[in-house]
Amino acid sequence: MQFTTSSASASQITSDCLIVGLFQDQGFDDTMTSLDQAANGILGRLLETGDLPRAAGKTLILHSLPGIKASRLLIVGLGKAEKFNGIAFTKAVQAAGKALRQSRAQSAHCLLADCPVSDRDDAWKLRQAAIALAYADYIYTATKKPKDDAAPATDSVSFPAADGADTQLAIASAIAAGVQLARDLGDAPPNICTPVYLAATAERMAAAHDGLEVEVLDEDQMAELGMNALLAVGQGSVNPSRLIRLSWRGGKEGDAPLAMVGKGVTFDTGGISIKPRELMEQMKFDMCGAATTIAVMETVARLKLPINVEGVVAAVENMPDGKAYRPGDIITTMSGKTVEVHNTDAEGRMILADAIYWTGTHLKPAKMVDIATLTGACVVALGHHASGIMTQDDELAEELLAAGHGAADRGWRLPLWDDYQEQIETPFADMKNLGGMPAGSITAGCFLARFAEGQRWAHIDIAGSAWQWGKPESATGRPVGLLVEWLANNAGGWGSI
Repeated sequence: MQFTTSSASASQITSDCLIVGLFQDQGFDDTMTSLDQAANGILGRLLETGDLPRAAGKTLILHSLPGIKASRLLIVGLGKAEKFNGIAFTKAVQAAGKALRQSRAQSAHCLLADCPVSDRDDAWKLRQAAIALAYADYIYTATKKPKDDAAPATDSVSFPAADGADTQLAIASAIAAGVQLARDLGDAPPNICTPVYLAATAERMAAAHDGLEVEVLDEDQMAELGMNALLAVGQGSVNPSRLIRLSWRGGKEGDAPLAMVGKGVTFDTGGISIKPRELMEQMKFDMCGAATTIAVMETVARLKLPINVEGVVAAVENMPDGKAYRPGDIITTMSGKTVEVHNTDAEGRMILADAIYWTGTHLKPAKMVDIATLTGACVVALGHHASGIMTQDDELAEELLAAGHGAADRGWRLPLWDDYQEQIETPFADMKNLGGMPAGSITAGCFLARFAEGQRWAHIDIAGSAWQWGKPESATGRPVGLLVEWLANNAGGWGSI
């Protein structure tokens, strides 16, 4: 989807579709009034009869209105004005985008960024509107061709011309590309999206972007480094494990980078502690932390952020082979700390233990965030609306929460108190990899914290946010928006891009 600008008035825009919004508790704004006048009062009469959508997310398409050059007028309900915040705005634009795709329009002009949104400026509204329209236009096509009569993708969307609009739309395009990459990787089947496939994706990215470098460690190299926890998880699979590093050098030479570490379990059977048969196919999404990390690096390279960034991915497949690691095994991690395995399905924290330690000691970041579909307990706690954020660094927590608010990609902080650490104690090793039922997400975070000692580190559990359940099941591309916003804020804000 291409983004452009136009200075023509709303009624004179030549496009397949003109997109406008209508509040539930207000009358026509200036734009709708001018369109109604151009259309000889048709819109006003429809408003009086209650035929125009006003409830949040409801849409209506009117065709060939007199006095309006656009072939279609798409009206989306915005709900009550007092509740129209950044999240409501994003949902409204996505609803409009879905209707736009179904309308088969190839071009559109969007006026939704003109709608007032509490605590959001014009630059944010324009940027977010473009991102949301691109998000709604996504269709998975890698292994399923669209039907002959399927609605085609929308080629282009224009917005009203304004100072700085082209810059905001360029930012939106880069973020949308990252979100789409994360969704493509998350939706890909596990027989295609293997650890080697993720490494090849990173290598293609590095070849495509000047300034983006890649390093891939194979199993022999990881064994030499003592990454026994990561290797233990993958040793039951015929698909070899990989540690992938993408590096962006946009800041000053010698400046410590910001680092992301993504969990990349390309398929998780649970290993010897095998999962129930029902819905196991969903475990292809267990690499969404890796998908997020790779996708954020794609966006960083497209934006050429003036900051040093490292993206590290621990990529494995967890299978119940005769060589698989077992409950009761004691594994010596790269850090030298030992872990007693109580459940081979608590594998994400095992691979992240080595990846976090390697990132901290080898790359020496100023701040580090890991991203993982780590625990079903996080879905129980937060559902699918927010990513769980855990850290003992209050300042870093506030940065991530603010970034989530700014990107309409929310996080929620969970405690990481030392009180929970006793749940992962065992008499046979430095720790065990399972803390029991109480506070399952937090004890997983406590486990990871032991490998991030001395680092400014936060853990983001995306088990509920990275993919949507139900029909269709699909990767969401979250929290690409949150992390890009966090990196941009650390680079000086969007005004510095």
